[in-house]
Order: sequence, then C-alpha cells, then structure tokens
Amino acid sequence: MSDPAPEPTILLTIFLKHDQSKNLEGIQAHLSEMGWWERFPPAGCEIVSWNVAMGIGQIVTLRLPARLLNVVNIEIERSAWGVFTTEFYPTYDFVPVRERLAREWRQERDKQQAAAKPA
Repeated sequence: MSDPAPEPTILLTIFLKHDQSKNLEGIQAHLSEMGWWERFPPAGCEIVSWNVAMGIGQIVTLRLPARLLNVVNIEIERSAWGVFTTEFYPTYDFVPVRERLAREWRQERDKQQAAAKPA
C-alpha cells in the first residue's frame, strides 16, 4: 500500500507590529510570562522565515496545513496580544503555477513560430 498523499499546506505571513507604548524589556517580559517561545508556532507549523522590520515589528511566515489556521490564531490571541497588533496574510506557493504558465506560454510561442515559418 502506498503512502497517503501529503496534506496540502498554506503559507501564512503574520505581521507582529510592536506596541510602541512598551519598551523591549516590557515586550520580552510579556512574551516570557505567556510562554510565547514554547507555544508559538504551534506543533505542525514550520517556520519559513522570521524577520525583524525596524519600526514595524516582526514578520513571520509559516507553512502549515489549513486545518491548523485556527490553532495559530488562538496562540497569537493567547500569547502575543498585549505586545503586538497583528495582521494575517494567508498565501500559497506560486512557483509551481508560474513554472507551468511559463512552460505553456513557451510551448504556444514555439507552436506559433513553427506555423509561421515558410515551408
């Protein structure tokens, strides 16, 4: 029997905008008190990137099964609210789609060029 197909995933980019009424020590104290570093991201989520954008906060991109979207939201609400305002951007990997479209475009172009050549 073959292995089941891997579960489809989405990408989720989260803007964690710093509450500028708190200094770094206040932010870190809150995150530590809430267990942020153990709770986020939840099990089953992969960190794709985690960057600091000066003057904004942190930008985290996760890869996760869509079924875990609510779990990520709950962990943000439990752990990050009070030090971050948040924005969520669910996305998908466009690279395979782009490659297919480019391949189809090249095939069509080559077909048209071949048809336009005099015999």
